[in-house]
Parts: sequence; C-alpha cells; structure tokens
Amino acid sequence: MTRKPGSMYRRHERPYTRRRYMGGVPGSKVVHYDMGNLQEDFPLELSLVIREPCQIRHTALEAARVAANRFLLKQLGRTNFRLKLRVYPHHVIRENKQATGAGADRVSSGMRRAFGKAVGTAAQLDAGQKLFTLGVPPQYLNDAKVALTRAGHKLPSPIQIIVESGQELIR
Repeated sequence: MTRKPGSMYRRHERPYTRRRYMGGVPGSKVVHYDMGNLQEDFPLELSLVIREPCQIRHTALEAARVAANRFLLKQLGRTNFRLKLRVYPHHVIRENKQATGAGADRVSSGMRRAFGKAVGTAAQLDAGQKLFTLGVPPQYLNDAKVALTRAGHKLPSPIQIIVESGQELIR
C-alpha cells in the first residue's frame, strides 16, 4: 500500500507513544544519533533550527542525517566534525487502511470506528527547536552550512541555520 500524503500528518495531535500497549509498531529507521569525532570539542557550532511547528517522520529524519553525514565525510573527513541528531521519533503514526478493488465496498466499513494501525513513527517539533547540531573547525564553516542545507531539503518545514562561536551568536 502506498504512503499517504504528508498533509495527513502535518498537524500536532496528542502524542501517541505508549508502545507497551500497542502491537506491531514498525521500528525507527534512524540508525545513528551521534556521528563523526565524538571526543573533540569544536570551536564553531552550527544548529539546524525548524521555523514552523511540524511532525517529521523517521524516514525523513534518516534521509536528512544521511545527506548531511555523507557530504561531511567527503569534504571534511571523519575526524573534523561532530554531528548530533537532537530529536527522537516517539509519536506513533496510525492510518486507517482502506480496501480497494472490485467488491471492496462489501468488505470495508469505511470510516466507522476508524482508529487505524501503526504505520511508522514521527518526531513532533515546535518552532525554534534545534534538530541537528554540528561542530566544526572554523576553516570548514562554508562546508558545514552546505551540509545542513542539504539536510534541510529533506525536511517538510522551513529551516534556519544558526552559527554559534563560544558565547557569541552569528547569523
């Protein structure tokens, strides 16, 4: 069955998270939350910030993480950055599967008592919340901005990149 349009999951609802009481929740596609050089503290820190409240599916989080990480590995190498995904997809997304084809009207009961089956997970974010944090040396600032921009193209909300150097804030 095909995936439903993103507009079905755009609005925030009360998070549905109690997996102990649900059966058959698909696992999260997100593989790693910390990447790169985890021991070193970098002088520049960039953050990818979400500008509108939204829900981001686990598949989109993984796609954004892979896009940023792959670019950073090619351009900077494994030891010159630290990338951290700061959210976890807790909210379980449900959809009411409809029968299609010949004779489906006799099988399906439509929207009557439609609760839906678990089809995936999502992270619920508020406006201004940080999604990724990236630490780099100062000479790699432009490459870091490109990597976070590439990650932002995979997300369903407008983004902003904030650069922090120690205590001062650069935009």
